[in-house]
Amino acid sequence: MDTQVQTRNPGYGIVVEPLKGRVIAQRGGTILAQSSRAKVMYETRLLPAVYFPAEDVTAPLSAHTPLQTFCPFKGTASYRDILLPGETVENGVWAYEDALPEASAISGHIGFMPGAGVEFDYGRNTVEMPDYGNISGPVIDWLLRDAFTVPTPEELTAALAEKFVEQGICLSRLSVMAWSLHPLIAGKNFIWQRRTGEVTTYAPSYEIHGHPAYQNSPLRHVSNGLGGVRHRLDSCCTDDAFPILEDLRKEGATDYVAMPLRFSDGRINVLTLTSDHPEGFSTANLGLIFECSGVIARYYEIFMQRENARSLLETYVGKRTGARVLGGEIRRGDGDEIDAAIMFCDLRGSTRLEEQLGRKDYIVLLNQFFETASTILHDHGGEVLKFIGDAVLAVFPAGSEPEQARSQALDSARAIVARLEEIAREEDGHRCEAAIGIAYGRVTYGNIGSRERLDFTVIGQAANVAARLGDYGKTVNHAIVVSSDIVNDPSEALSLGQISLHNVSRPVASFAIPAAQKPQAATG
Repeated sequence: MDTQVQTRNPGYGIVVEPLKGRVIAQRGGTILAQSSRAKVMYETRLLPAVYFPAEDVTAPLSAHTPLQTFCPFKGTASYRDILLPGETVENGVWAYEDALPEASAISGHIGFMPGAGVEFDYGRNTVEMPDYGNISGPVIDWLLRDAFTVPTPEELTAALAEKFVEQGICLSRLSVMAWSLHPLIAGKNFIWQRRTGEVTTYAPSYEIHGHPAYQNSPLRHVSNGLGGVRHRLDSCCTDDAFPILEDLRKEGATDYVAMPLRFSDGRINVLTLTSDHPEGFSTANLGLIFECSGVIARYYEIFMQRENARSLLETYVGKRTGARVLGGEIRRGDGDEIDAAIMFCDLRGSTRLEEQLGRKDYIVLLNQFFETASTILHDHGGEVLKFIGDAVLAVFPAGSEPEQARSQALDSARAIVARLEEIAREEDGHRCEAAIGIAYGRVTYGNIGSRERLDFTVIGQAANVAARLGDYGKTVNHAIVVSSDIVNDPSEALSLGQISLHNVSRPVASFAIPAAQKPQAATG
């Protein structure tokens, strides 16, 4: 005979039971409440909580304090101080004055905060911590065994939603708002919808924080540490409903929950869930999600930390260099010998500009200069390695196409000079001029520095020559000066002959490039 073993899987739950006889709450010998109608709530993972009818609380209480907390199972809790002779117990009691259906038995009842020093005389009742057992099923099994193999946050979002549905949760929409560390992007919002089965990703800028739609949204409420949000959408709108709830209601949604996903650094991200089932989410549904929300948060934190690391490295050292660092080239001496065109692009007259404009406006101008140069360099296949004072150091690796690297560098220089001239002619535009030097040769592209502080840069004669050519251009009033191996057609450039440069052992055959020449289209 075959026998199937049934495993115990109680799920998350709330049970409210009446207590028999008189129950007393006291603090330091002072009776705070006594009632023969007290109740005890057993909620999975939490200590039993005793609630007294409001009229049976004898301790004087203050008006409602500003503190409010939210529970997706019980609703919004309000708090009051306990006013004792010579002593105030701040936020010593709470009440769910309009509890959600799962906990409606404690509406109009008052509970005492753990930590308020309240002792209970249960009379002939026994109140003990139950054995709640374990919660398991498809979601928990997947989180423990398979979720770590999911390669992207988009795929994780879709898989998570599908596992919730497999668990029996009637889910029509799921979203995760994960905040980031990026100079332009505030975060990523991953939204799964059952009708399409697909995940849409939004990457809002920091302007989202001032947008009215965000200011009056559950995302802001939860992210600011104000607790979770739950609204049954099959009832009439309430005064404090968020505008998005009406949009979801029109789409047939019946229940909405937003709960915090806390990262280990303290940032609060947001998980939202929408149901279109006539009865919405059950306590077991939300309890399961609440129970595993910490694990879910860690998966998203890994993705966002990886993305943050990449974006921060790209911001500070460039895309190509950032990829090398993330790829493991993190030790002093790690690097390659490469052929490359090297550019130094310096802002001319920076001292004079700072004196004329003042520090604040000068910084604005300097940022504009860097933005102009960086954008053009990137568009032409170059990479900004660093900003040195008011100068830009860029590299154009040659690989198997040295002529392309040379032409990209030269076209970038012409485009930068032309764009700065356009800016100078704009209304309220300031004239700023560049001094650009370009050289070609073999350089070391990698880590140098101390054991504790490394710099990913280029070292070699070409880098030194490029910097010196830019300096030389200032003395002869040429915006672009290059070594002879950069110029394809000498007839299009002005020969400067053999130039002796500071700290360069041999004279360098050099050319000045007419800045007015129209740059070619970027290649590669």
